[in-house]
Amino acid sequence: MIPRPFGSEQVPAFEESPSDALVVRHLYVHLPFCAHRCGYCDFVTVVGRRGQHAAYVDALLAELELERGLLAPELETVFLGGGTPTFTEPRELERLLAVLPDAAEVTVEANPETVTSALAALLRRHGVSRVSLGAQTFRPELLGVLDRVAGPDDVRRSFYHLRDAGFDNISLDLIYGIPGQRPSDLAADIEEALALRPEHLSCYELEAKPGTRFTHAHGEELRRQAEALEGYFESVVERLVAAGYRWYETANFCRAALADADGRDLRSRHNLAYWRGRDYLGLGIGAVSTIGGERWRTTPRLGPYLAALREDRLPPRELEPLPESVQREERVMLGLRLDEPLPVATVAGALDEKALARLERLGLAQLVPLGPQHARGALTLTPRGRLLGDAVTADLLA
Repeated sequence: MIPRPFGSEQVPAFEESPSDALVVRHLYVHLPFCAHRCGYCDFVTVVGRRGQHAAYVDALLAELELERGLLAPELETVFLGGGTPTFTEPRELERLLAVLPDAAEVTVEANPETVTSALAALLRRHGVSRVSLGAQTFRPELLGVLDRVAGPDDVRRSFYHLRDAGFDNISLDLIYGIPGQRPSDLAADIEEALALRPEHLSCYELEAKPGTRFTHAHGEELRRQAEALEGYFESVVERLVAAGYRWYETANFCRAALADADGRDLRSRHNLAYWRGRDYLGLGIGAVSTIGGERWRTTPRLGPYLAALREDRLPPRELEPLPESVQREERVMLGLRLDEPLPVATVAGALDEKALARLERLGLAQLVPLGPQHARGALTLTPRGRLLGDAVTADLLA
């Protein structure tokens, strides 16, 4: 079953208004190609295959045309993820960017070793406004553990190429909990990142899937690191907040408006759409879409994807209906990752009232007023509750 355009009766109750759900304002485009596969990675990737980059872009553009009726005339965000989008042949990447809809925020993920001055200029010329750069760590020995190709100098060089091209919204990704990483390594990584003055930082704990070659090679050290993750997390939050960054989502930080010369809101608008439960369309292999109470995932297999779109038909997809109860639970789980209040009325029935009262007494959650239209107010986690994160949220769910 392939989901098609829908009517207003399917609008989830937690959307801001019915008109927001009638058309999709957020677009994700998956570019799966990578030079090699990092040991810890579990994303849908395809190694090399430069000869198929053109065919894949053809397929993406065909899929976009088939689904264009779901998209609003004006988009809020477009996000090109991967894989390594900037590993895509430059000619094909340029062809794709030239056709994608305009949006208020256009983000491209990049690996440092792929960013040249010419590539940075290409991205800027074609309307990309934000680049997310996968630094991961500045320690050469830890980059080796992660199977990363780029070294610390490559990270800095790519960052300055982007600055020279005119980018004033750059995000850096860091990982902690790497086998062999010490607290001093993480502290040094944060200082190296802060020295570049990025507008945004994403700091993730390493998640290595059971059964992968990475867990086989580093299993004992990963277990040891797991015991230190809470301390790492607290140190990341403490240092970045002290440096003037807003801890706006569990793993994400942006320069606060007061610290930005133009007073801009530098949060990732695309990711905010996910966390706020907005509808979004995903294009490409393995891409997920959530629209009108349904979620579907496109086949992760390159062959069937290309074959279907060569015949001008949608690729194979797995469909998951999303009952309103599931949508509300997801709204709680994702919304409480943010530092903004979650209106209680939008998640009625998903909260365990006794658990909420207990967590309030423990100083982990609190209800705050939110104006006359929200009689029950809004729910937020306290700073201590946010540090405990998913455990507190799971306790809240009815």
